[in-house]
Amino acid sequence: MEKLSILSDAAKYDVACTSSGADRGGQKGKLGNTAVGGICHSFSADGRCISLLKVLLTNYCIYHCKYCINRCNNDIPRAAFSPRELAELTIAFYRRNYIEGLFLSSGILKSPDYTCEQLLTCLRLLREEYHFRGYIHVKAIPGSDPALLYQLGLLADRMSVNIELPSQQSLALLAPDKSRHSIFQPMGMISHKIEQSTKELAKYRHAPSFVPAGQSTQMIIGATPDTDYQILKLSESLYRKYQLKRVFYSAYMPVSSDALLPSVNVKPPLLREHRLYQADWLLRFYGFQADELLDDRNPDFNLAVDPKCCWALSHMEWFPVDVNRASYEMLLRVPGIGIKSARRILTARKSRSLDFDGLKKIGVVLKRAQYFITCSGKRMDGLRLTPESILRNLISEQNQKNLPSKNWEQLSFF
Repeated sequence: MEKLSILSDAAKYDVACTSSGADRGGQKGKLGNTAVGGICHSFSADGRCISLLKVLLTNYCIYHCKYCINRCNNDIPRAAFSPRELAELTIAFYRRNYIEGLFLSSGILKSPDYTCEQLLTCLRLLREEYHFRGYIHVKAIPGSDPALLYQLGLLADRMSVNIELPSQQSLALLAPDKSRHSIFQPMGMISHKIEQSTKELAKYRHAPSFVPAGQSTQMIIGATPDTDYQILKLSESLYRKYQLKRVFYSAYMPVSSDALLPSVNVKPPLLREHRLYQADWLLRFYGFQADELLDDRNPDFNLAVDPKCCWALSHMEWFPVDVNRASYEMLLRVPGIGIKSARRILTARKSRSLDFDGLKKIGVVLKRAQYFITCSGKRMDGLRLTPESILRNLISEQNQKNLPSKNWEQLSFF
């Protein structure tokens, strides 16, 4: 229990953890199953999923990453599970219905290969001795032998290789033992093997499945001077090149003091993290590109409004959009219209012309959308369409609390 207390607490800074994305039914004589969206059933007060046993194999580490609580020269309580201990703990918790899966990471113990072998032994015990069919997410160890990572991928549902910092300069400064090459190499191998496995499964139903829920990564936000534009461009490249399922953004938590890091008294940039997640959603589902949202002249998001509203205010020449004529792609670019409401608009306007009351029933957020749309050429009554009035109404009360005290006229997106 003492080990569990230390190693579960040490794992809380890793946010690259999500619902399964894998589908595996139960079998007689075996333990557990996995549903596609099936593990995020309960959440803690801060919104984090708590249905996984999220733990480190060990918090001993030979690396000196300045931002990490587990770096080798930090004076903290240390512990390590044996593979057998962790496997038995996972099964005991599962049988008590405490958890539905395992999220397993580790510090680097002795060497990347040795650490990877320990993780592999634990997963083999779970899958082959205990016949555990529940969800397992394991962190790939950069620098490990590709053969070891491949064996891990055959036993895990999802793997992740954390980029940690957005640029090589930042890595060299804060994580001198890591390099972009050591991170991108396993990421590329995992992507290639996933593609290969998908093709084999299409031909042979009983071919071995490799990381069926895909891979993800994580970036720390706010520990270095990297801009939102750099971060978003990197995310766009990762989605395109490695077909990642998710890029997670983690606001830097000041857990240790160092001259190269922000002061321990500085609050985590949680609103910036939130804006990056919103922008990430635009890249993945709304057809936006990073260069449309930011550029070298405007490299960071204005925290006053969400990225979609910010883009719309900077491109008023595209608006207003007539909801009874606009294409699906153009509807997605209107603030207040999401994927579901855009599809409902396309379906509803086949039988009738939509008005503002109809849009509200469909689920369009008129509080934002009203400034950018018309219904059969008509605007909503009583609107003031100056940039200042639109901006005032788009900024929520919560965002106002996060803004420094200043005149509204100083906020500009043009």
